[in-house]
Amino acid sequence: MTNVVLNVLVLAALGAVSWRVLRRMRGMPLVWTVVHLCVLTAVFDTIMIDVGLYVFDPDKILGRYIWGAPLEDFAYAIAAGVGIPVLWVVLGRRRRPEHE
Repeated sequence: MTNVVLNVLVLAALGAVSWRVLRRMRGMPLVWTVVHLCVLTAVFDTIMIDVGLYVFDPDKILGRYIWGAPLEDFAYAIAAGVGIPVLWVVLGRRRRPEHE
């Protein structure tokens, strides 16, 4: 399985599970969060790849890069930018009231 297939499956599952919460959230803060995370991913992935901290198997990636980071690596930034706020909302609802 290539990284693209895995990323699409994970993002689709995240979207399906999160859809009810996402519909009620404001869109622009989520979009800006994902944009900022993608910029940080481009910068730091490029640096880490350039210094040899990790390499990608060419058979598992598309071979398309943004700056120096493989396109597939941005799925993690998207998943974090969407998943964490949804988790925050869901877990925040379940908080028990504080005892006085």
